[in-house]
Amino acid sequence: MRVVIVTGASSGIGRATAVRLGRPGTTVVLAARRAEELAAVAAEIEANGGTARPVPTDLREPAAVEALVAAAHDVTGRIDVLINNAGLGGPDTVLIDDATLTAMVDVNLLAPIRLMRAVVPGMRAAGSGAIVNIGSVAGEVGIGGAYSATKFALRGMTDSVRRELAGTGIGVSLIEPGRIGTEMNARHADRLPGPEIVVDAVERALRRPRRRIVVPGRYRASMLAAAAMPGVTDRMYAGKAARHS
Repeated sequence: MRVVIVTGASSGIGRATAVRLGRPGTTVVLAARRAEELAAVAAEIEANGGTARPVPTDLREPAAVEALVAAAHDVTGRIDVLINNAGLGGPDTVLIDDATLTAMVDVNLLAPIRLMRAVVPGMRAAGSGAIVNIGSVAGEVGIGGAYSATKFALRGMTDSVRRELAGTGIGVSLIEPGRIGTEMNARHADRLPGPEIVVDAVERALRRPRRRIVVPGRYRASMLAAAAMPGVTDRMYAGKAARHS
């Protein structure tokens, strides 16, 4: 029985990932704050023949992260896969209140670090495992205020952990979606690719760990331009936050 933790599993990319991975032979441990939504996801997985364990979790709280990992360990005594998907967005400006900033850092950065810290010893002892972190194109091109800052940091942490665990049998991958049709982009969801495109990338990373997968692939051009011609990127996005604040 494979045990998979998926955070942010109540909607969007997390829900789609949990449902896809919730096949017979896998127990998906579902983490999010909204208990009713988690129960609905668990019911969908089990209707399809899978096994799910919903664990309502506020990832801003270290004790809640510990309780989530303990619940996953209770299934078989090991955790095979960690999908760090949960994320909070915010205004594209540094002019945000401290509560919003702190919550964003707690969920987007500190929770993935705490979860990796919790699962790595068991994976290392088993000589196998997979960690997939869901970053963002905004973690390559700084246009999203504090949100970009957290995703830049998650990218750096993912690189560090991948190098730290090289040769242990633990795969560490980063998925960087662009704009996807989820609740975070509800106003434009009908014109954006759905979360399934990200789930496809997650499955590829689980079959064979990848350093980075960008979806949709067209965003790679923007990322390369930002790295090679930062001055051009500065001019393209100059004043963007001010115009939308």
